[in-house]
Parts: sequence; C-alpha cells; structure tokens
Amino acid sequence: MQSHEIDYKIIGNDIQVLEVELDPNETVVAEAGAMVYMSEDIAFETKMGDGSEANQSIMGKLFSAGTRLLTGESLFMTHFTHRGSYGKAHVAFSAPYPGTIIALNMRDLPQGLIVQKDGFLAAAKGTKISIHLNQKLGAGFFGGEGFILQKITGDGRAFVHAGGTVIEKHLNNELLRVDTGCVVAFEPGIDFSIARAGGLKSMIFGGEGLLLATLRGTGRVWLQSMPVKKLIQALAPNGSNARKESGSVLGGLVGGILDE
Repeated sequence: MQSHEIDYKIIGNDIQVLEVELDPNETVVAEAGAMVYMSEDIAFETKMGDGSEANQSIMGKLFSAGTRLLTGESLFMTHFTHRGSYGKAHVAFSAPYPGTIIALNMRDLPQGLIVQKDGFLAAAKGTKISIHLNQKLGAGFFGGEGFILQKITGDGRAFVHAGGTVIEKHLNNELLRVDTGCVVAFEPGIDFSIARAGGLKSMIFGGEGLLLATLRGTGRVWLQSMPVKKLIQALAPNGSNARKESGSVLGGLVGGILDE
C-alpha cells in the first residue's frame, strides 16, 4: 500500500479547519460535504469508496459503499486532486460540529485504528476506510459507539474528528473506564466492552448513566470531552442547561415565565 504524500496544517482552536496542501496529481479523500474552500487547480469528483484499491471491481465498490451505509455515513466520498501542472494547491475541510481534529500518521499504526462511526474526516488517497464489527454485543447495543465501527488502515496521513477536547491515553495492560460516548478511537490491541456503572443507587442517581465503557489492554486510546450527543442535549430547549442562563432565583423565575 502506498498512500499519497500530503502536507497539512490545522487552523483554529475550538472549531478547527484542516487545510491540506497538494502537489500536482496528489489526492485527498474526504467525507461528502466536509469541504470549506479549495484552490482553482483543485478538481473534485464524488466516487463510491475510498480509492485505496485502484482495480476494484464494480461489485467491490458497491460492497464498500454498502458497508459505509451501515456505519451511518454517506454512500459516496469526495476525491480532491491537484490537476495543475506545477506549484501547490490547497483544499480545506471542517467537521459538522465543534471539536478537535486529530492528525494521524498511519505508518505509526501498522495494525490500523478503530474509530467511532462518524469520526473519519479526511485522508490521503490510498488509505482504506472499512467496516469493523464490535464482537461484544453488550458494547454494540449499549456502548454509544454502536455495534458497527470504522477501521482506518494505510501508510499515509489520516484525520479524525472529535467533540470538545481530545485526550490521548497510553494503556499498558491496564483497564480504563470511560463514559460510553467519549470513546473516539483505539488501537486494535485494546478490548472494548461495557460494564455497569456501579451499585443500583449510583446507576440511578449518579448522573453518569447506567453503563460505562471499559477499555482494556495495551495501546493508545483517544477520548473526547464533548460527544455530539451530549452537545445536542445541552443545547436542547428542554435540556439540562435550559435553566442556566442566570444564576439567580429571580433570573430562573423570569425565564420560566417567559417560556410560558
């Protein structure tokens, strides 16, 4: 496998933009709808699949596209190529919600990386994005990540998006318990499963949910501080933050009256 060599920079802090620099005939593959801007010499084409297998048959492309549908992603991916004859060209991408972009060199991850189903943002052409079935049914049904995840493999640059701040943990035959929605990605050497959050009282009144994700083994784990599900709940009109516009009793009372 030989991925295209691409350069990049990440712009911004809370709502980041990934800008990729391409030489002539270099290509970057991204999720449909992620593009923010691009140079004049950039040509883009929507295709089935990631383009990692140049001679893939029609049936193979259909199967690859079908597996993407199972992860909740678009049937198609967009390929951006520098069609000019000289110089550099740029194309930029952003994720659909605020957070952090994680830049990965897949050469450092020879076994690939398991990623939450909506975590992939972009990658150099030659990177393979495939389906990964979580073998633990409990994790699949209750883990927040779902039974079906994505697996990224290759030898070039890949970019994953996470909500809020990203924390990278290195486990050495250890166990880490995490809120089920906060797992972004982990190496294949990590076992991902689900466990009860504690005693009955803690599960009902603790506010941490009924279940926690458990990550056990040796390898790297990437966590996010604000999963998109929590962000939606926090911003919802009747969510947990609906009465936090004012810290005073009078402010809460006035807000409640205005809601009527």
